[in-house]
Amino acid sequence: MTQSSRDRAPAGDPSGDRVSPRDVPAAERLLLAGRLSIEGRLVQASNATLYCTVEHDGVSAACVYKPVAGERPLWDFPDGTLAEREVAAYEVSKAMGWGTVPPTVHRDGPYGPGMVQLWVEPDPDVDLVALSRADDDAIRRMAVFDAVVNNADRKIGHLLPPGDGHVYGCDHGVCFSVEYKLRTVLWQWRGKPLTSEAVEALTRVDRALRGGPLADRLGELLTADEVDATRRRVELMLKHRIHPYPPEDWPAIPWPPL
Repeated sequence: MTQSSRDRAPAGDPSGDRVSPRDVPAAERLLLAGRLSIEGRLVQASNATLYCTVEHDGVSAACVYKPVAGERPLWDFPDGTLAEREVAAYEVSKAMGWGTVPPTVHRDGPYGPGMVQLWVEPDPDVDLVALSRADDDAIRRMAVFDAVVNNADRKIGHLLPPGDGHVYGCDHGVCFSVEYKLRTVLWQWRGKPLTSEAVEALTRVDRALRGGPLADRLGELLTADEVDATRRRVELMLKHRIHPYPPEDWPAIPWPPL
């Protein structure tokens, strides 16, 4: 989904009732237990992406619902796995402690099982092109996160800055390949040393991948080889302590970059 498909919510946006993405437990409960009502479709998204409201016990919020049935087949990712990869990216985001991905769950919906993610309304006054090129702490965290999940499609429009200095990212369906496929617009730190903050976050993920809830959860969402590849990427980043370089045999920037 590009920024142009998220920059304005369809009619019926319940923004006044929106649960904060920072309130993770409340957001997850709402997304899992709430009743989904489809309000519209984000027509520029490559897969079926439905704008919904979710309501439970008098609390409601806007969200995105991507049913597995609406996923288009890809040549390099198994069919019907994109929703689970989105949830896996969220689980890694939580383990890193940065809140890079808005609260995201896998659940049944009006068109079958799929991914449901809390809607984050980006600040229309933020220049996304300038933000994507900036030496910004939030964007640098995004670059580290993308390297961990092996994001093959970090476009400018996938950056969601709500205007408070934080930056969320969306559209993580093409992550976690066992092959190195990092494709992003955030290459400004390639080869540069990781920050101490990044090393701490990677250390947390490394420990969590060696046993515990994260390893178990990723094992439910990804193949064993994909989980092992994620662990190896984290180990390599901790060993060399630099931002990765672009792949030599894979396009380094998604097209279109917006």
